[in-house]
Amino acid sequence: MNNLQGKVALVTGAGRGIGKAVALSLAQSGCRVILAARTGAQLEEVQREIRARGGEALVVAADLTRDEDIQHLVESSQSWGAVDILINNAGWGKRAPVVKGNVEDWDRTFRVNLRAPMILAKQFLPGMIEKGEGAVINIGSVSGKTGEANGAAYSASKFGLIGFTQSLYEEVREQGIKVSVILPGYVDTPLIPMNRQLDRSKMIQADDIAQAVHYVLTSPASCCPVEITVRPQRTPYR
Repeated sequence: MNNLQGKVALVTGAGRGIGKAVALSLAQSGCRVILAARTGAQLEEVQREIRARGGEALVVAADLTRDEDIQHLVESSQSWGAVDILINNAGWGKRAPVVKGNVEDWDRTFRVNLRAPMILAKQFLPGMIEKGEGAVINIGSVSGKTGEANGAAYSASKFGLIGFTQSLYEEVREQGIKVSVILPGYVDTPLIPMNRQLDRSKMIQADDIAQAVHYVLTSPASCCPVEITVRPQRTPYR
């Protein structure tokens, strides 16, 4: 997939942050990009930016906790043919100690962070297998490597995403499909609130993760970067 021109890429959580940066990067590389997220207004803004640069983008508003929305996303994408690149970027989590955790929040965390990526991969893989090429890239977190207090559900979902990535890679590697999980550390996005203890200039930028996605997609056919960890070069803590 060294030549991304004309490839169809679906990016979840594409309205802001990492998802927006990845979508813009893919469009710049010649991909036709399907933008998915809950907030249609944000997606339309990204779509306008892509079109202003001469690219193509399709907006599909979808809540990935709802099976009917996932099915709507799958059906809407069919207007552009088979999806060549799936970027599972959408993520959600609410911090709380386990004893005070809300089970509904846990369910939402697992639905967005793990269940939806698995369902979307299941839906789009047949088209990739038929073509003999494609890519599924999951945006995880360093929290999927090391658990932390007050983040049990989020960490568990990201641990699971790593396991899913590794298993899926073993299943489809012989079909020419790349499967990778990217594990960012602190990324300067709206998901991390302002904090006097953080120097945001030292945090990872969303464009840095977009570059990691591009690296996976354009890596030689003889290899697959199955797991990439991206950490700040310098600590962002003051």
